[in-house]
Amino acid sequence: MSTNGNKLELPASIVIRDLAQKIEKSPIDLIKKLMSNGVMATINQAVDFDTAAIVVAEYGFEAIPEVVEEVVVETGEVPLWRRMIAGEDESKLSNRPPVVTILGHVDHGKTSLLDAIRQTDVAAGEAGGITQHIGAYQVEHNGRVITFLDTPGHAAFTQMRARGAQGADIVVLVVAADDGVMPQTREAIAHAKAARVPMMVALNKIDKPNANTDRVKQQLAEQELVPDDWGGNTMVIPVSAKQKKGIEDLLEGILLVADNTSIKANPGGKVIGTVIEAELDKSKGVMATLLIQNGTLESGDIVVAGTAHGKLRALSDYKGKPVRKAGPSTPVAVMGLSDVPSAGDLFEVVESEREARLIVAERQALAKSQVQAKKKTSLEDLFANVQAGEAQELNLIVKADVQGSLDPIVSELNKLGEGEIGIKILYAETGNIGENDVMLASASNAIIIGFNVQADVSARRVAEKEGVDIRLYEIIYRMTEDIEKALNGMLEPVTKEKVIGRAQVLAVFTASKFGKVAGCRVTDGELRRNARVRLYRGTDLVYEGDMGSLRHEKDDVREVKQGYECGVGFKSFNDIQVGDQLICYVLEKS
Repeated sequence: MSTNGNKLELPASIVIRDLAQKIEKSPIDLIKKLMSNGVMATINQAVDFDTAAIVVAEYGFEAIPEVVEEVVVETGEVPLWRRMIAGEDESKLSNRPPVVTILGHVDHGKTSLLDAIRQTDVAAGEAGGITQHIGAYQVEHNGRVITFLDTPGHAAFTQMRARGAQGADIVVLVVAADDGVMPQTREAIAHAKAARVPMMVALNKIDKPNANTDRVKQQLAEQELVPDDWGGNTMVIPVSAKQKKGIEDLLEGILLVADNTSIKANPGGKVIGTVIEAELDKSKGVMATLLIQNGTLESGDIVVAGTAHGKLRALSDYKGKPVRKAGPSTPVAVMGLSDVPSAGDLFEVVESEREARLIVAERQALAKSQVQAKKKTSLEDLFANVQAGEAQELNLIVKADVQGSLDPIVSELNKLGEGEIGIKILYAETGNIGENDVMLASASNAIIIGFNVQADVSARRVAEKEGVDIRLYEIIYRMTEDIEKALNGMLEPVTKEKVIGRAQVLAVFTASKFGKVAGCRVTDGELRRNARVRLYRGTDLVYEGDMGSLRHEKDDVREVKQGYECGVGFKSFNDIQVGDQLICYVLEKS
């Protein structure tokens, strides 16, 4: 920030304390000015550019937007296609069509935009034709091809990354001009940043009477996506999927981003790519959509995809037309695999079926050993990983109860990351920890930090399966103290919880000793008498504490296994209802 005469450069948002220092006034005076303009703010609260401009104008300053020199910070893993062509002869590499996925908040028009793009590309003679759904399709613009992935949002995008794949070269973020940046928009931004994929914004619904493009651009700038017409490097293109306006501009923008990214492949090189989707068709057998990312796939090739393999009997494009071969960035539906691969599995062409069977056997054995020894990044292991050269920064996902808590937490964590080991906050938002947070953490080797929040039942289950470290705090300095110790290699092993069983309440009984008793069926794992329990009603936590009693039929027992029924009593708690879910866990030192 700088002053130029009576002109004052201000960023997209600024804390009251910093603004006061900038104009050499008391923060109290600024807060009073804000109150007189109907804005209630504290000394550590941030205000947007427009609000700050009104306040400084009363002191004789003219606010102008600060020109930010964008520094591209690369986070997450190297994009898949770059790893794929790492061993190729550079002289044989050529540009390939960009692969685009569209992300954004629900109801902001992702599907409508995809439909508008499809219809723009349909030739007059094909107007009545129905495109075969294979999870991807291609359009042509100015003689160049663009491939679109028809994925159902950022959850699928992240699940593919969690399996080691990354089909998209460019992310188009759809934001409604009448609604602005919403929670799912911020999630999508975090997922795209973690994947190191270039982003551009399609500002949809500009035809709406209440559309406010400047407000949305301000919100995007606050998410570090500064629009290009504001001096940033994020292309923001106004479109109306409903009226089919701006579609040509969007396609042109995609090609410009692709040119700047230099997306290449070797059509004659090793055939590698990603499984987009797969299913078992009753009449045709296993059907899979493969996206070729290097080399040229041909009918009759022997393919290994994850733990599936087979000789390809037939290839067809997104229109259902049979093709003999397909080059880089081309999606094709194939038949001939022995099993249904998972979306996100990598595939490759091998010399013989014997080689394919050997690779699959090795992968199945490896998968078993990995399940038995699954362990991802944990806070305790951070310093050891850095010492071994395996990590240079700590990826964090931060969830807090309210915005007033989130802002100072993020500020404190960023200060801690100024040393030898950096801290990268992939995503910071209010609300409980959900399954999407865990999937992002799994795909990005991140740790989830929660302040005054709970982790959903499904999130805990996925975290346990994926080996994601979730740490919950109620005091900010305890959180920062733990992370500072981890960065310095001084963090002691902590007591962590391990879920050992789940049960559902089928009936409620009255007992003289405990009051109400929950008649349960154990649905997973086991219940133990000396363990701790949580009782959920829907997603709400209604009880947490020690188990009071555990009975099977008329006997007191130490444990009850999956599939059996039992009676559970809770100490000093009687608000039990049929349908409640019970989580049983123990505390272990790690």
